[in-house]
Amino acid sequence: MSSSQLLFPFSVCSEQFLYLRPQLSVLTSKNTTFSLCYCRNLMASFYLASLCIMLLIKFSVTFASGNVVSNKLEKTCIDGVTIALSFGLYLNSCPEAEAIIFSWVESAVSQDPRMAASLLRLHFHDCFVNGCDASVLLDDTSNFSGEKTAGPNLNSLRGFEVIDNIKADLEYACPQTVSCADILAIAARDSVVLSGGLGWQVQMGRKDSLTASKTAANNIPGPNSNVATLVTNFQNLGLSLQDMVTLSGAHTIGKARCATFSSRLNNNNNAGVRNSEMNLDFLQSLQQLCSANNNTTLANLDDMTPSTFDNHYYVNLLSGKGLLVSDQVLATGDDDNTREIVQNYVDDPSLFLEDFKNSMLKMGSLPPPTGTNGEIRVNCRVIN
Repeated sequence: MSSSQLLFPFSVCSEQFLYLRPQLSVLTSKNTTFSLCYCRNLMASFYLASLCIMLLIKFSVTFASGNVVSNKLEKTCIDGVTIALSFGLYLNSCPEAEAIIFSWVESAVSQDPRMAASLLRLHFHDCFVNGCDASVLLDDTSNFSGEKTAGPNLNSLRGFEVIDNIKADLEYACPQTVSCADILAIAARDSVVLSGGLGWQVQMGRKDSLTASKTAANNIPGPNSNVATLVTNFQNLGLSLQDMVTLSGAHTIGKARCATFSSRLNNNNNAGVRNSEMNLDFLQSLQQLCSANNNTTLANLDDMTPSTFDNHYYVNLLSGKGLLVSDQVLATGDDDNTREIVQNYVDDPSLFLEDFKNSMLKMGSLPPPTGTNGEIRVNCRVIN
């Protein structure tokens, strides 16, 4: 075996590394499956070495149970529109794809832990505008205004350079094979895993849009939304009230600017939050933080475990410590259904992690409008 062919226990050279699909399996005991994985070059080996560690830590239970996920086509139907996404789409066409993506995400998060939330948010804001098609990544052109300058995104979305780096590496390894939309979906999953959350199988096969919609991006739910507005926005996409409360849990990591929660600093303007259930000490701490009249000052969305993907976001809500109005109304607004879900996640942390995984799969399957054409962009910022 040459120096550029390293032998790894467990299969991580395939597209399925996070869901443990062995390629050359050797059954060494009743409960443990090992694989011989030969990497074709040193760069790939570097990517995969760190993945072996992540696999051992995050997915040992799957190995012990002997579970193997098949490479199968999954059809998702949303509002009568059927789209075909598959697990392991790049197994043959770009076997190192997920390893490359993971390596860049891991590097970015290690340098800036906030980047995990930023990459997760990119996927959210992409899927909420005409489906998961990487339209959020497009720069302005003479033909359309991109979504980056829409109200919910301007001076807020970040992580575009990380996606650029991933795409450049993938184009070198397997030109025009992996879509920018799939990169966003995989990077979001990896960001959750690197923050301590559960991993999941990412369905692949999304196409990149040929245009963007600043108008539609301006309709993404804002930080002062009440429960009724949130429910309507999610249901318009085919997502339930349950999905809304669950996906709001993404705010267990990341930060927000003072400008986004300024209404929380005014006791008389808390958009549906009952005054009797406000945490005045928390509000005073926010007032002090933002007292310099600098709307760019950042606060943790979860002040208990700001960089860990866990259920403390919901614990905060029951304590009246939701940073955004749209967070706090889930627990202390006028909807008992959302409060019940919040309470369930406080009582059972594993329930939240499992539900989040399922809701992410559902959101990640949101299709573009019927009849919309797509492509595999060479550069995520511009159409080919």
